[in-house]
Amino acid sequence: MEDWKECKLSDIVEINPTESLKKGTIAKKIGMDILQPFNRAIPFYTLEAFSGGTKFKNGDTIMARITPCLENGKTSMVNILDEGEIGFGSTEYIVFRAKENITAPYFIYYLVTSSVIREPAIKSMVGSSGRQRVQTDVVANLTINLPPLPTQQKIAQILSSLDDKIELNNKINANLEQQAQALFKSWFVDFEPFGGEMPAGWKVVPLEELCTVVTKGTTPTTLGKQFTEEGINFIKGESILDNHTFDLQKISHIDEATNTLLKRSVIEENDILFTIAGTLGRFAMIDDSLTPANTNQAVGIIRANQHNISPYFLYSFFIGNWHNDYYSKRIQQAVQANLSLGTIKSLPILIPDNSNMEKYTNVIEPIFKQMKQLENENKKLSNLRDTLLPKLMNGEIEI
Repeated sequence: MEDWKECKLSDIVEINPTESLKKGTIAKKIGMDILQPFNRAIPFYTLEAFSGGTKFKNGDTIMARITPCLENGKTSMVNILDEGEIGFGSTEYIVFRAKENITAPYFIYYLVTSSVIREPAIKSMVGSSGRQRVQTDVVANLTINLPPLPTQQKIAQILSSLDDKIELNNKINANLEQQAQALFKSWFVDFEPFGGEMPAGWKVVPLEELCTVVTKGTTPTTLGKQFTEEGINFIKGESILDNHTFDLQKISHIDEATNTLLKRSVIEENDILFTIAGTLGRFAMIDDSLTPANTNQAVGIIRANQHNISPYFLYSFFIGNWHNDYYSKRIQQAVQANLSLGTIKSLPILIPDNSNMEKYTNVIEPIFKQMKQLENENKKLSNLRDTLLPKLMNGEIEI
């Protein structure tokens, strides 16, 4: 680190740089809800008339400045704009832009996601409970140990290679999901392999008849038990993401004794988890990387009777959005929207004859297994990136 220099952050990046975008202009918007936790890529955008908000261009890093979005890892790098195009988003972003010949854009992204910026930013938050915001001037005045530009580029290249692979895997999985959805629609909506009509002998049965378990969990604190720093994974509704994966940062833990006490909701491999309270309808399939595990009352557990049916067959009905219309008409309103276990169990499932069941399962199962393989590969890549990040930023690893 002999050639690293101590600098003030505002001297090496532009913070909230000024850009011009006329009101009413249709532009690409990146809402806060679009950003994925600890994910460099921005998965999509919307086209909307600009009426206000933070403005940015390609190469800028956008970081949430409000709780809990910042703590949840909502920081991404803008890469969905054309040359010279200006986009906009939430007023709750702080925008960081590299200064030419001083800092590299990708290095700035990784710097902002590192503890060098994140921790003091979080500690600087002020405001009323639940609406606390980062003090931008505190961040701007942070002291940074800055490596020379060539070293910045090498650091960014190492970390980017991992994120590039993660993004590629995510794109492959998105494509595989589209294939699974198209296959499901072809078989169970349009009946294309059967001349457009449902074959004789197919029947509709409630989900409950295809499962050994349809249940939900309990929050340990209601039973006088506390969460622990490590131990059995405890999956909450917020742990399940829209892309049917899990946010590992939002998984809590319980001890063995509590897990035994909550034996009704012990999760097993190949269980389908489905959010049934609060944010409804998120779902994912469990693999052995997350077990042993348990869950609370906001999450339903659906366990296929594997003597009669493949869990991948059931999972394809959720991927195919078969459940959406049925459940959306049966939402109960209390303090928060929820679905009863009775409603979950009553979901009508279309069952083909044994021969066609086997044919369909043999096609759909490898798709889901490949998706899970890539998902687990991304976990390993993310862990490697997160291990290297602080060491590279602090000069512990020589480039």
